[in-house]
Amino acid sequence: MTTPGTTAEHTETIRLRVNGVTHEVDVPPRRLLSDALRHDLGLTGTHVGCEHGVCGACTILVDGQPTRACLMFAIAAQEYELTTVEGMTRPDGTLGPVQQAFKDCHGLQCGFCTPGFITTIEAGLEENPDPTPDEARDMISGNLCRCTGYQNIVKSVLRAAELKREIPTGEGAGQ
Repeated sequence: MTTPGTTAEHTETIRLRVNGVTHEVDVPPRRLLSDALRHDLGLTGTHVGCEHGVCGACTILVDGQPTRACLMFAIAAQEYELTTVEGMTRPDGTLGPVQQAFKDCHGLQCGFCTPGFITTIEAGLEENPDPTPDEARDMISGNLCRCTGYQNIVKSVLRAAELKREIPTGEGAGQ
């Protein structure tokens, strides 16, 4: 219902393919992808921190590439395969290797930045499956964490690389 003298906000029906599932949703043309994921699709793992693309908390994968969801309009994401932290689990619902590594290595404290780190690391390990500690630091350098001091996150990257090497082909996260 609209207030007298105002008009309803114009919306567009769009299709977003998120974590292997196609969703049809009505959104205003200027709806940010982060807001569409959180508020329209209920995928609250994508966090919004700075709303300027600086902190990395909203990082998702767009066709496998880390992308700041707070800098992309939902309407512009229609032609892509989107993967959020919710899509990082294994097909049986257990933790994927990057998630498991964060658990094993205590790579999180408050957890706010964790989804952005997990998606960033997932993509980074596709590009470099056996990083050195320095390469792991470089891999996560675009994401900010105010709690951990990054040491356990770097350990998590290295542990995730080990875990991914142990997975038979075709059984990784999101497969």
